[in-house]
Amino acid sequence: MKKTYIDPQNLPTVERATLRRIVRFLRPYLRAMLLVGLLIGLGALLHLIPPMCIERIVDVALPGRRFNLLYVLCGGMVVGPLIAGFAQVAQKVLTATVAERVQRDLRVQLFEHLHEQPLSWFARAAPGEAISRVLNDVSGAGSAVSGTLVDFIESTLALVSTAALLLWLDWRLALVAFAMLPAFVIPTRSVGMKRKKLKRQAQVGMAELTGILSETLSISGALLLKVSGTERREVERLRAKADDVMQLSIKQTQVGRWFQMILGLFETFGPALVFAVGGTLVLLGHAKLGTLVAFTTLLKRLYGPARSLAGVRTDVITSYAYFERIFSFLDMRATIVDAPDAVAVERVEGAIEFDDVSLEADEHTILENISLKIRPGEVLALVGSSGAGKSSLAALVSRLWDPTRGAVKIDGRDLRGLRAASVRKHIGVVTQETILFHTSVLENIRYGSPDATREDVERAARAAQIHETIEALPEGYDTLVGDRGYRLSGGERQRIAIARAILKDPRILILDEATSSLDAHNERLVQAALEPLLEGRTVLVITHRLATVRDADRIVLMERGRIVEEGTHDALMHAQKGYAALAAEQGLSEEHAQGAQPTVGATDAR
Repeated sequence: MKKTYIDPQNLPTVERATLRRIVRFLRPYLRAMLLVGLLIGLGALLHLIPPMCIERIVDVALPGRRFNLLYVLCGGMVVGPLIAGFAQVAQKVLTATVAERVQRDLRVQLFEHLHEQPLSWFARAAPGEAISRVLNDVSGAGSAVSGTLVDFIESTLALVSTAALLLWLDWRLALVAFAMLPAFVIPTRSVGMKRKKLKRQAQVGMAELTGILSETLSISGALLLKVSGTERREVERLRAKADDVMQLSIKQTQVGRWFQMILGLFETFGPALVFAVGGTLVLLGHAKLGTLVAFTTLLKRLYGPARSLAGVRTDVITSYAYFERIFSFLDMRATIVDAPDAVAVERVEGAIEFDDVSLEADEHTILENISLKIRPGEVLALVGSSGAGKSSLAALVSRLWDPTRGAVKIDGRDLRGLRAASVRKHIGVVTQETILFHTSVLENIRYGSPDATREDVERAARAAQIHETIEALPEGYDTLVGDRGYRLSGGERQRIAIARAILKDPRILILDEATSSLDAHNERLVQAALEPLLEGRTVLVITHRLATVRDADRIVLMERGRIVEEGTHDALMHAQKGYAALAAEQGLSEEHAQGAQPTVGATDAR
């Protein structure tokens, strides 16, 4: 997963508060980072040993015919870099460990924080925005620790230590070498910006290419291509986008190639100039030959770090930007939070009360002045057109939202005074869109009840009338259901969701259009599976199909966030108002209702 691209032309302003926050986040790994710095410093110093040995060999050991000193210095030329190599390996391992732990901490913290946000946030968020933060931005922050920060320290120490040694060897030659530094820094900065611009365009193209692949290689996308006969058209669309990405990548490579050629010339010209000046000093007797040889050996350790540091400002602020983006998400306030004195719910009777409840979101009124009491064990149906507020009202019971005004109570206690997680343990929800994970049937049924045994799962599946179907699958309960459960039919997925709810054994049950997308056969199977789930529970049934709830204890008709009618099916039909009009639109009459199939609420077990 590639990290998100941040435009170097639009970098944020560095703020001390954010820097302190980054430091606080890295504080658990401060000792490790200090050790990394020490290892980098040790490596920088050890890499200076070979040039110093060369200088002593040429100026002392060879002229003086000192064999022992020659062999010792030759050994130093090997031992110094060898120890530096071990130090570098240790530093790389330690840096990678710290970076991976930082990414783990950030991902877990982001994931936890995002799930504290209300559903309205997920509805407003751009597609993939949350995933991008958890994966891409965190990868960018991790690269800042393992790459940008370490490279900056490494280049800085190498540059400073090398420059100090050059000045110690011969300050005149050092000034000549330093005069060449702008030739490395200026082109690096200019070409680096061009490469970043091309890289940004290539990443945008790659994102679009990834979008095409994700759309067309999903099971739903592949099905659409096949039934529409558009495989060739999609291949050509992919080819065009892949060609764009290829051309941009080639341009980026060409820019780097010319850049490397120019730097190669400078790297050749630098030592040549030093040899010319230094050679003249040696011939005139103002410098030693060993100093000149050692000096030219050190030049690469001067120009390489200087080149790396040329674009360090952009790299550091870009890395800072990743942390800033992550912190902006972590700073989002969760709207559904437990009060400091909130208490856990151990047992629920199932009485629900909406006390003059209103709900607003984005300056839009969703519910207005709702007052409603539901008795324990009562089946209450919420009906009305789409957008009437039915699902929003039910969502208040699970505390997916808090009311703007008024209170939602369970067993006479305001939900805001109870711990949300403890309340949700007593609430089961079966929705129109069944959510199944890409794991086994067993784990999908057991999802809300992880401690349930296999026997418990099978018992729930039998009650949901799905056990025989599961047993007939290739691997029975261990069969993978596929992406979003596509290996199963809609009715089978729905009955697995019902088995999940039966296993959870909730005291309050919410059925949100649980059968609206099914055909008549599957609807009858699901209705039969629902009957054992309704026994002895408080049930809220949300539907727009009146025929499925005619036997509910009570029916509430909602329009534009308000309750407009309330009563039994027969009473509402007799009143000849909005409910009766809606029933007529759906072709439902008293005679038709009396001859219909059993429906939600048609059970004597309540």
